[in-house]
Amino acid sequence: MISAQQFVSLDPQVQQLLQTLQAEHDAQLRAKDLLIAQREHEAAFKQVVIDKLTHEVAVLKRLKFAATSERFASTLAPEQRSLLEETLDSDLAELEHEISQLGLDTKSADDEKKKAKRKPLPPHLPRRDVSHEPASTTCGCGCQMQRIGEDVSEKLDYQPGVFTVERHVRGKWACRHCERLIQAPVPAHVIDKGIPTAGLLAHVLVAKFMDHLPLYRQEHIFERAGMVIARSTLAQWVGECGAQLQPLVNALADELRRHVVLHADETPVAMLKPGKGKTHKAYIWSYCTPSSNPVKAVVFEFCETRSGENVRDFLKLETNQAWKGTLVTDGFSGYTACVEKGVTSAQCMAHARRKFHELWVHHGSEVGRQALRFYQSLFRIEREIEEKASDERRQTRQRKSRRILAVFHRWLIARRQLVPPGSATIKAIDYSLKRWAELTRFVSDGEVPISNNWVENQIRPIALGRSNWLFAGSLRAGKRGAAIMSLLHSARINGHDPYAYFKDVLERLPTHPASRINDLLPHRWAGSVATNAYTAV
Repeated sequence: MISAQQFVSLDPQVQQLLQTLQAEHDAQLRAKDLLIAQREHEAAFKQVVIDKLTHEVAVLKRLKFAATSERFASTLAPEQRSLLEETLDSDLAELEHEISQLGLDTKSADDEKKKAKRKPLPPHLPRRDVSHEPASTTCGCGCQMQRIGEDVSEKLDYQPGVFTVERHVRGKWACRHCERLIQAPVPAHVIDKGIPTAGLLAHVLVAKFMDHLPLYRQEHIFERAGMVIARSTLAQWVGECGAQLQPLVNALADELRRHVVLHADETPVAMLKPGKGKTHKAYIWSYCTPSSNPVKAVVFEFCETRSGENVRDFLKLETNQAWKGTLVTDGFSGYTACVEKGVTSAQCMAHARRKFHELWVHHGSEVGRQALRFYQSLFRIEREIEEKASDERRQTRQRKSRRILAVFHRWLIARRQLVPPGSATIKAIDYSLKRWAELTRFVSDGEVPISNNWVENQIRPIALGRSNWLFAGSLRAGKRGAAIMSLLHSARINGHDPYAYFKDVLERLPTHPASRINDLLPHRWAGSVATNAYTAV
């Protein structure tokens, strides 16, 4: 260290140089301290996440191994108990994958010892070879390499009713001159070291989440086809695939929020509360682009409540990335707070029509019949212009629909004065009059649809599935199912075969760059151009 007296005695240029060096040194120290603090913060946050996930794993394991003795499980029917067990196995597999991504291995040495050794795939199943050879077998020294052997790994594939085995053959090539050995790398797989092909995984996911076949039913179907696959194994596959597909679902939700007109709706589902021994009502929220939008996308979100906070969270209304646009909904009050955050509300004319339809069907109401004629005219205009461009739709609505609505509005006000208070008729009229600005939003904006029927069509398969899968086994299982259904139904409304889409995505996902994840979204997907060479054995 230079004392103050020594420093003063130095040449001014040397003093300036020392001050510059000291300032640089101080800046480096501050940057180092900042980096250390940042790393400590990241480590602390990471540890909190790991602790949370490991605690969830412990809870699920306790539920899994105590399921047969706990009172709530003993009261369930065998099919319901199977649904619970497969949910626990899927949740555990998904959690273990998330923890491994954070750099922590939850499996102890004892777990590895207890792990059952995988049985060879049955020899009677047909086999086909998939060759993996180096791009060049010419050694760096100029010599032609000789094939000295091969490694073979087998994966189980499935086409409806038929199991086959893919033999992945990786030839070993060696140079006799310099003793160099080369071999094609092991192909990346969505489940590392797993036996199922992407085709089998796609089949399991489509059957469970689109065809509403619980895993215990698939287990019996596979057994009849000649292959015994435990439902716990199937559940692990579902959990791991759910974790791998989540980034793609996140990208789909981001894509949805780029559009200025969206539909939203919700439907109830039962969710099991194992600790309480009963189910309670949860909800699946659905968000999608209008049918007139060339980008066809739908995202489902599983939530424990019907609170409008779920919608505000999805639209990020509490952040600096808040969505701004028109949200088409029914008359549920949970959407009201979105308007206070800057969202424009457009409500469903089909919901208003149903009020009058019920009057006509159940009571033969003349008011109901006359109101239905107004709606008939409005929806006829919409059918005529549904294939036209946005500007043309707006112009036609301004020219035709606006006149009908003006007459309809005057008619509603006049009829209200003639109807006794408290009747079903006045409730139907008030429903429309109180929401008139929101119900008629479509007239001034060609992008806004007249009704919310499009999103209701997307959410209808969930109502069908409820009678098959009965309940969501956990919050995590519900969220995983909603995420996978988002991709499947987005593929469907884009005209793709959901099985072909999932098979291709699961094949490409392990090596696909994260920066290009949007290329795999259903509305951008065009299928894989890659081909494999198959040799029948």
